[in-house]
Amino acid sequence: MGQTLAITYKLTMEGGTSESFRLRLCPDTLQLITDPTDLPGWTRLEFNQCSNCPLSSAQHAHCPAAVAMADLVSRCEDLVSYDKVDVEVRTEERTVSEHTTAQRAISALMGLMMATSGCPRTAFFRPMARFHLPLANEVETIYRVTSMYLLAQYFHKLEGKPVEEGFSGLTQVYEEMRLVNTAMADRLRASVDTDSPVNAIVLLDLFAQTIPWVINDALAEIRHLFSSHLESDLAAG
Repeated sequence: MGQTLAITYKLTMEGGTSESFRLRLCPDTLQLITDPTDLPGWTRLEFNQCSNCPLSSAQHAHCPAAVAMADLVSRCEDLVSYDKVDVEVRTEERTVSEHTTAQRAISALMGLMMATSGCPRTAFFRPMARFHLPLANEVETIYRVTSMYLLAQYFHKLEGKPVEEGFSGLTQVYEEMRLVNTAMADRLRASVDTDSPVNAIVLLDLFAQTIPWVINDALAEIRHLFSSHLESDLAAG
């Protein structure tokens, strides 16, 4: 096993205070490395458990996704959704910064935490954590997730597993994610007083609702970018 991968989010509020979150990922599995203590009650698996959760409380006392986000939720309780923050995201390869809303910044971090948390329903998105793109817009997200999905099909073929040429399987993934997002929002509504963590999940869910419906249209809009691949003389060569 190689050195852990690190992704650091730093949120600086308008008053000058800041919070820094350093995520360490296992380089082989891309699973978040955590050492949680004094976990709040809302992280228990059976507390507003997802209706599609395959885990049992007999083996898992706590929800992996909730555990991953517990510290973030606790430290951002004073933020209101539309508070302005400066976000700086550092990886080994680059630093990305943006001035945005608290809910958008928290949403990006929550999405990364959920994907790498060990939750079976979010594990599909884990490969994207290795090439994390903070605060991606809708088109960027569609490009990344469809590319990842098709690459996964390639690896399926190498393993002799069934391969899908379209995106119906991807649509199913997002349908499962909507159930996860709904249950996670219910956990947070019952546990925190401010709206920023809940609205951050709602923002993630908007992507989950929208992307399956706009995949074909969005891909049609960027089809011209692949004209060099589609020209008959190059295809024949």
